[in-house]
Amino acid sequence: MSQGRFVAYYRVSTARQGQSGLGLDAQREAVARYLNGGAWDVVGEFTETETGKGADALAKRPQLRAALELCKKQGATLIIAKLDRLARNVAFIAGMMESRVRFVACDMPDANELTVHIMAAFAEHEAKRIAERTRDALAAAKARGARLGVAGPANLKPNIEARQRAADAFAHKLAGVVAGFRARKLSQRDMVAELNALGIKTPNGGAWHRGQLCRLLERIDDRKE
Repeated sequence: MSQGRFVAYYRVSTARQGQSGLGLDAQREAVARYLNGGAWDVVGEFTETETGKGADALAKRPQLRAALELCKKQGATLIIAKLDRLARNVAFIAGMMESRVRFVACDMPDANELTVHIMAAFAEHEAKRIAERTRDALAAAKARGARLGVAGPANLKPNIEARQRAADAFAHKLAGVVAGFRARKLSQRDMVAELNALGIKTPNGGAWHRGQLCRLLERIDDRKE
């Protein structure tokens, strides 16, 4: 049961406001469900409409700065609907921690500082690796004389090989995580739930389901043979 003072922070992008359940109404509903019952008081609500991308994300979020200041003045806890509404940038998360403002994410209410840092670090690393793999694949295709952006038999094999290499690299990176799951004797359903709870995305940036997990496990096992 929730108790104490809360400051609600919602963040949306005008281009993607209604997608992936991250629209403003969905965020308000998630916060309302979390605060249902208990001796609590919402002392302020702030809504940000922007992208928030870049190294100094906090500087681009005046509403978040205002929400943090109110939290400090009122001794309140910042409440957000989903953890990724804050950021997936390690430096930004570190700055949030240093502000010493308590915060809770409705989708992961038990997340601690270590969990948040791991999620931010993984997401940041994966974004960089995807960009690097894309640049490498394009450079390799260009070196072979492939006409970029043109579909056809001449480009089909290099594209397939590039995707396979990217899938192998992704499987290699998650091999240790999967080994830990197996050591704990988790079922495939539990593995899917754990990957999604940790914020680890699929190669396409989406949520995990059992079919994707099975393909990942097969690729990891094939590498061992």
